[in-house]
Amino acid sequence: MEKSFSVSDIKTFRRESFSEKQLQVYLSQHFKRMDLLPHIEGHYSLKLGSYLHSGNWFREIGFPEESIKSCQDFFNYYHAQEAKLTESEKESFIEMITFTHSILAEGYAKLGMFELAALEHKKNIQFTKNLDIISYSSALNNYGLYFYWYKKELDSAIIYFKLSYQITKMKFPNHTLIGSIRDNIADVYMDQENYNDALPFYQTNFEFYKVATDERLFTKDIPRLINAGSQLVMTHIQMGELEKAKKAFKELETIMIDSTNIKSITSGSTLVFLNAKACLYEKQNNYKEAYNTAKLIKNYSDSLVHLSELAGLKWREELNNITLDRISLNFKIDRIERENKIRSQRSRLLIVSLSSSTILILLLLLFLSRRQHLKNAKNKQLLAEQARDLTTFKNRELESEIESKKRDLSDFAINLTQNQEWAKTLADKIKAIQQSDSKEQKILMDDLEQDIQNKITVDSDTKEFYERLDKLSDSFYSELTNLFPDLSKNEIRLCSLIRLKMDSRNIATLQNITVSSLNTSRYRLRKKLHLSEDEHLDDFIQNI
Repeated sequence: MEKSFSVSDIKTFRRESFSEKQLQVYLSQHFKRMDLLPHIEGHYSLKLGSYLHSGNWFREIGFPEESIKSCQDFFNYYHAQEAKLTESEKESFIEMITFTHSILAEGYAKLGMFELAALEHKKNIQFTKNLDIISYSSALNNYGLYFYWYKKELDSAIIYFKLSYQITKMKFPNHTLIGSIRDNIADVYMDQENYNDALPFYQTNFEFYKVATDERLFTKDIPRLINAGSQLVMTHIQMGELEKAKKAFKELETIMIDSTNIKSITSGSTLVFLNAKACLYEKQNNYKEAYNTAKLIKNYSDSLVHLSELAGLKWREELNNITLDRISLNFKIDRIERENKIRSQRSRLLIVSLSSSTILILLLLLFLSRRQHLKNAKNKQLLAEQARDLTTFKNRELESEIESKKRDLSDFAINLTQNQEWAKTLADKIKAIQQSDSKEQKILMDDLEQDIQNKITVDSDTKEFYERLDKLSDSFYSELTNLFPDLSKNEIRLCSLIRLKMDSRNIATLQNITVSSLNTSRYRLRKKLHLSEDEHLDDFIQNI
């Protein structure tokens, strides 16, 4: 297959390169090879390379669904074998991995699956970030193209293009990727009608592609050279620099008619050149030539579209035929295997049936003799378990009652302490009244009377509030007690108040304590709930 359709030959990745016979042969061989891969032990590089080639080939000829499937097979196989690979083997697969990420992202984007596409681009950037290879710049550039082509977000696109350009210019200034990045930056500037900034990038690229050599094919990239020259002509035209546009076009025309370049010129390059030619004629007011060139563009474009549609139909039909043939073949193989399996099973079944019948009769007799004995033993065991469960239940009930008494005693002690503190405050106020003059005494007495009334009212209201709170929070109390049985009654009520989303000041007022005392209570509560420093007490209680 490599001899007939070499992966190093660009024709292998172009639809128009295949005759109908070649297409049938290629697809047949391709699927046979992919079917054989799971049966090959080891040979990681061969298998990964085959999955990658399949994904890239389907991408180039315009079948994103098949491309995605092959790329997913690549990663599934790699992750399944990763633990077996040595460090040197992993390093040898780095370029494969980053290239597959980019192919997979492009496939998702073409199908409108933008979130998955963005995720693959981010994975690729993260994977290549610390690698001193061109792949990191390529990953950034591809993410920029995602924003430019599919999301139409020019500001996001230019950020990644410039970052990629900066890294490539510093580390890989002679790599042809830098030309692609310059094209992308200039294209964004053109869309923004920022022709002055676009012009130097196109000029640099036109000179760059005259001498640059493609790293994979070891030849000059004539289509990119023509594209750069055409873009330069169009930019000069947009800026009103017709003389410079004519000069650049004359140089471009020389490249187009050079016999050494003819075989390398693609249909896309020809269309770009003709568009620049038509625009130049129009700006020179040579409307006749502009019209003739426009007609030529339309005819050429219509012809390409027609051929592309025919090729697409031919490829889809052949792909469907190959797929159906594979399904039919697999069905026949499965049917034959099932029939052979059934015949073999019937013979074994007859022998097994005779042996089993004898054994079953013996087992049945043994079973009947043991059945009553086991039943009696089981009844004795159930009685013992019920007695043990009853004892355990009573013990738990007693322990629960003891714990409840302890919590009530703890709550009583806290309330007693609070009342003692309030009584001490009351005594201090009475002493202050005794030591004051007659005018101040009346004011202080009124203030004291109001404090006492407030205390009576607050105690009464607080008691009523807690009674209602306890009724409404019964299920919450039960859940909280089950999870944390050592909480006191006040701590359970504090949880319930927090659950009502009351702020700290209101909770402190309701409990007749200071905010600082409440913070201390919250700290102790966190320790009993076993919360870490980064867990929020309020959120934890809301989620119970």
